[in-house]
Amino acid sequence: MTLAEPPCAPLPETNAYVKLCLLDGGSFMGELAKLHAGVTSGKFRMYDWAFYISHEDRHILWDLGLDEDRSCYTPWVNQFMLTEINHVGPRKSIIHQLGERGVLAEQIDTVLFSHAHWDHSRPIRDEFPNATGCFGPGTKECCSPGHMTDPSLQWDGRFFDPERATEKWKELEGPWIPFGPFQEAMDYFGDGSFWIIQAPGHMAGNLCAAARLESGEWVLLGSDCCHSRELLDGKYEISQFCVPGLGKMSLHADIPAAQDTIAKMRILERKLGFHVALAHDAGWLKEGTDMVLMSLLDEHMKRAAKERIPRDEIP
Repeated sequence: MTLAEPPCAPLPETNAYVKLCLLDGGSFMGELAKLHAGVTSGKFRMYDWAFYISHEDRHILWDLGLDEDRSCYTPWVNQFMLTEINHVGPRKSIIHQLGERGVLAEQIDTVLFSHAHWDHSRPIRDEFPNATGCFGPGTKECCSPGHMTDPSLQWDGRFFDPERATEKWKELEGPWIPFGPFQEAMDYFGDGSFWIIQAPGHMAGNLCAAARLESGEWVLLGSDCCHSRELLDGKYEISQFCVPGLGKMSLHADIPAAQDTIAKMRILERKLGFHVALAHDAGWLKEGTDMVLMSLLDEHMKRAAKERIPRDEIP
């Protein structure tokens, strides 16, 4: 039996647009067996992209990527993640990369976190003192109170501890309306140029986003809705793997919901012409054939896409 395709609302008619730039957020060593079902071995450099979004007088970041300073992370992350993955920060810090674009850290007013995992979110007040962190609905319920109450918890109490939090943040409240095949999306600037989309499956509060460029092309910031181009293309299924002491696990908290989200992403790409940039995928940089996505790179990253990323090296 063929599953019915999700209903698809028309895209908004607008001439508004945002400026969008890819930022190098560092990288770490990933295991293919944890991404793709049926694969038993193979490690690769898993890049961690962030994005800078500007709209009129607004300066926004979408995710933050990695920091080599391990004090940025909770004891759980240090023990169970950083000791295993050989993570490295970006060659140039996010602040340095913004500075090359003429943007000061103090100008960043918002950091939109696609979700609360350690490789996407970390405290912001020291680096971006005027910014508010924003998470998707359901994040607080999932992640509170965090490690300051119980050091064995992975979630960062500097955001989520109800008594001792240090970070200025909030959950996005909408209003939420349909966007293409997705049922809950927020017109962030109110002019149709940038949409934050609830994308269930990976974890509570997971988000993706749709950005309209000046050319009229749309880019989908897919974040961790999907961890590889091969999963989006349907060449592999989502992996489940065994962790000693914990049993069978997946990179997604709810696999059926993640599969539904991926199916909706395919509709945006295949039927509505979106260009998809996933948080950890470097395939389009290696190929260099999607000129819309390549336009998001500065000269440094264009060189890296030709010279270093194809060899799985640090950009």
